[in-house]
Amino acid sequence: MIDLTTLRVAATVLCFALFLGIVGWAFARRNAARFDEAARLPFEQD
Repeated sequence: MIDLTTLRVAATVLCFALFLGIVGWAFARRNAARFDEAARLPFEQD
């Protein structure tokens, strides 16, 4: 049987892996053009 501590450790490791995946996606070079375009949107609107 899996105890509560094991589930907490698994959830922590899973959330940390998800966090690293999001950070990796955010800083990927292939997304830079889209993010730069989105960052300029407030200044281009009337």
